[in-house]
Amino acid sequence: MACLYIPVKSSEEVVQVALDQLPLDATDIIDILKAEQAPLNLWLTIAREYFKQGKLEQFLQILKDGSSPEVDENFADVRYERIAILNALGAYYSYLGKIETKQGEKEEHFITASHYYNKASKIDTREPSTWIGKGQLLLAKGDIDQAFNAFNIVLDGDGNNVPALLGLACVYFSRGQYSDSLELHKRALQVYPQCPAAVRLGIALSHYKLGHLEKAKQAFHRVLQLDPENVEALVALGISDLQTNEANGIRSGMEKMQRAFEIYPYCAMSLNYLANHFFFTGQHFLVEQLTETALSATTHGPTKSHSFYNLARSYHSKGDYEKAGMYYLASVQEINKPHEYVLPYYGLGQIQMKMGDLINASSNFQKVLEVQPENYETLKALGNIYVQLEQKERAQQLLKKATKVNPQDPEAFLDLGELLISTDECAALDAFETAHNLLKMGNEEVPIELLNNIGVLHFERGEFELAREMFMEALGDGMWSNFVDVKTQSTQYPTGVSSSLRQHMELRLFHRLEEQGTSVELPWDKVSSLFNLARVLEKMHDSEAASILYHLILFKYPDYTDAYLRLAAIARAQNNIQLSLKLIGDALKVDEKCPDALLMLGDLKLKSDYWVRAKDIFLTAKEANDLRDSYATVCLGNWNFEAAYRNEKKDSKFETMHHQKAKGLYTEVLLQHSDNLYAANGAGMVFAERGHFDVAKDLFTQVQEAASGSSNVQMPDIWINLAHVHFAQGNFALAVKLYQNCLQRFYYNTESELLLYIARTHYEAEQWKDCKMSLLRAIHLSPSNYTFRFNVGVAVQKFSSSTLQKTKKSVDEVQATITELKNAVRLFSFLTAGSDLRCHGFNKKKIRTHVRYSQHLLHVAKVHCEVAEHVEQQNQERIKVWRQMELADESLRKAEEQRKLQLEKKKQEDELKQIMQQEEHLERIKEKWKSNASTSKRKNKSHTEDESGQGEKKRRKGGKRKKEKKTRYESEEADAAVGTQKEMEHEDATCKYQMNDIEDQVKNNPQDFLAASGLEDTDAEDNAPAPSSSAKGRRRALSESDEEEPMNVGGGVEDEK
Repeated sequence: MACLYIPVKSSEEVVQVALDQLPLDATDIIDILKAEQAPLNLWLTIAREYFKQGKLEQFLQILKDGSSPEVDENFADVRYERIAILNALGAYYSYLGKIETKQGEKEEHFITASHYYNKASKIDTREPSTWIGKGQLLLAKGDIDQAFNAFNIVLDGDGNNVPALLGLACVYFSRGQYSDSLELHKRALQVYPQCPAAVRLGIALSHYKLGHLEKAKQAFHRVLQLDPENVEALVALGISDLQTNEANGIRSGMEKMQRAFEIYPYCAMSLNYLANHFFFTGQHFLVEQLTETALSATTHGPTKSHSFYNLARSYHSKGDYEKAGMYYLASVQEINKPHEYVLPYYGLGQIQMKMGDLINASSNFQKVLEVQPENYETLKALGNIYVQLEQKERAQQLLKKATKVNPQDPEAFLDLGELLISTDECAALDAFETAHNLLKMGNEEVPIELLNNIGVLHFERGEFELAREMFMEALGDGMWSNFVDVKTQSTQYPTGVSSSLRQHMELRLFHRLEEQGTSVELPWDKVSSLFNLARVLEKMHDSEAASILYHLILFKYPDYTDAYLRLAAIARAQNNIQLSLKLIGDALKVDEKCPDALLMLGDLKLKSDYWVRAKDIFLTAKEANDLRDSYATVCLGNWNFEAAYRNEKKDSKFETMHHQKAKGLYTEVLLQHSDNLYAANGAGMVFAERGHFDVAKDLFTQVQEAASGSSNVQMPDIWINLAHVHFAQGNFALAVKLYQNCLQRFYYNTESELLLYIARTHYEAEQWKDCKMSLLRAIHLSPSNYTFRFNVGVAVQKFSSSTLQKTKKSVDEVQATITELKNAVRLFSFLTAGSDLRCHGFNKKKIRTHVRYSQHLLHVAKVHCEVAEHVEQQNQERIKVWRQMELADESLRKAEEQRKLQLEKKKQEDELKQIMQQEEHLERIKEKWKSNASTSKRKNKSHTEDESGQGEKKRRKGGKRKKEKKTRYESEEADAAVGTQKEMEHEDATCKYQMNDIEDQVKNNPQDFLAASGLEDTDAEDNAPAPSSSAKGRRRALSESDEEEPMNVGGGVEDEK
């Protein structure tokens, strides 16, 4: 038993105090300590023992009395113990402030701790323990920079202070400088290797944050080696094992969590992970018990957030959304940023979405995406929220991103397809087909709704065979498969059976099948697909099979009004108005206010010319839908528009009244539905009829663009109306183009009325041939329509008249006009012979007038033909004369060209001949010069021999000089030869370059040319004509110079002598 001994003042006796039997009332101990003036270290020891026993009040009482002014006065000279007591109080209040959750009380505890530390600093400002305590207080307050300064003050004085090193390591860890924190932990361990095992937790956590998972595990294991019951190390290793997501790792992790719980049942981390484990095992009672214990055992925000999340998730799975939402919200409030713990934001968003709070739900899901931008579950949830908030563009972006993140999730493609089905049918179809393929690849059941949607999209795109396949897949096996086969249906009814009889035969068919014991089953979830299949068969022109399927639906579900209406539409298409009216009546028996049935009935009455009855039915249909039926309103507008022209007496006021009513009804629809194309088209018709062509054209153009952009809308009327407006404004070419496009696009060039519009436009544009061709095409389509024949005759008359009025016309044109007029006379005569002219709207008198006018034109055409033939004959004669003159001119031109070619050829031959002669002259001159040079040498030699008889002295004196002169002569002779050669080469080049300039001189007198060059040919003098005086002078000078050349040589020698 540990005991403490308090010395008695002024005595050698002591007071023994058993530390494990300290009194509950600390006053007695305090009185003894004060009375005996016990050392302050005993006060501190007793206080520490009370703290270990959990007696915090006694702990505080002893420390506060130990730091009272009375004790300070008695122990004024004691510094360290007084500082230790104050620092112990500061550390205790720092701890209270750290664990306190209420902000007011937290601040109060921190202020008290600061007070004690400041009081200790007044005793000794350099005490390291005080600065370490201040640093811990600042860390608890979150003032990281000031804590950094406090710890550095200690380390500046003692670089190996272990508490300061550990405190500074905590600062670096809080700043995220995990490498620096690790180095300081290692340094502290090197300074004091006997540090408690908890110090190594800092090393392990720093390695974990740096991503050194293996080293972190080694450090945690080292902690357990030193302290096998270290709960923090057990929990950390358990978390590490759980993160492997492997069975063995999860089992090992949970074993460590359980061991930590057994060692210390109030470890919040282990409690949370155990609660998470029991959540997946479905033991919600244990989940709630463990999380509540964890909440009571910790004040750490992220840990409490985890506890609240586990509790909220448990209630969420049990369907208690109110409590789940409350705990999700509490979990969110315990963390500062979504990056710390994002799961409660997702759970809270789910609860808010379930409760209809879409705005807050979207906010929470967005916070999840900030942390995990590619979380496809959140992307899908947020996309669905935006769909409900009618923010379709944002929803589309999110769902597309979800399909990219996880392209194997069919649900995401389904959501995307449902979103795109109203805006982009092609993209919606791609999304649905992708979902369909994914479900098939996963061997999952494909929903009927998905197959039905794919079939509908194929149907709207006009891909009827693909739509049929989808609807058949949705229906599966059943008796309807027997009725879809066209070959089977072709033999079901005998030829000539009426439509009404077939209706009864189809109904008896199903009764007979039941009587024979065949089950006629049609599940309710397949009715829509069967109805859609029948619609596809209608489009594929298999009305009999479609009719059987509609009757099958009515046999099992007699109240299915849409089937009655489709049967009525089939009957109307077959021109069986009575049967169509009967079927519409059957639909009205099921629902007397069915708007679709009433509108079909009104349309039939209108076509049957029951105008008043049709109007009443349209009004009833509009009232049946609370006056909001757009189709009924448009029908009433059309009725008023047509009624404006029903009056036999044209009354402008009557027309204006009905036009205004029609315009008001169309405007009413447009105010409710601005994208209603039929109402906009009706408004444009009213403006066009009132003469406001520009306004009408703008409306028709906008409707045309909108209709062209949708594959579901087929509005040929808008093309026709726009063409009518261009026709009225005189834009005939554009009107014809619009008519032709409409004819080809919507009617496959088989609508005779449109051909009549085209013919009328050509007629007004005075394009008679095109008008006639359009009318002939219309006659080919409707041979019994005599109006087209009459119009052909009128067009031929106009064409013939315009041709005959031309100032210049060929015989072929006049003859073609005669042929056309004969056809017109024959055509009008055929119409005159008809007995039912009045039923076609013809007047026999008017037709006879056309016959007479055609005959008159025929007579005039014959006269014009004679004139044209005469004129053409004259023109042909003129052309013949002109051609003859042109041939003569061509002959002269060719002869002149031939003469010029011959002259040019002769000129080239003469030039070539002259050049050859010059080359021959040059060769003779060279030979003559060589012979003259040899003659001069012989003369010099003879002259030297004559002088050899002179005296010996003279020969001796002049020998050397003569020898020198001879050498000079030879050099001059060589120079002369070289110079002559150069002059000859120069003259030869000059002759070649200047041949064109001297051509005439060479032709007139080639000898003059040679004489002028100093190269006269003496052999040719006798044969050549007498040269001019200048030429003679030049020859004399040349001769004299040649004869005197030796004397000049000798004279030169004498002068030197």
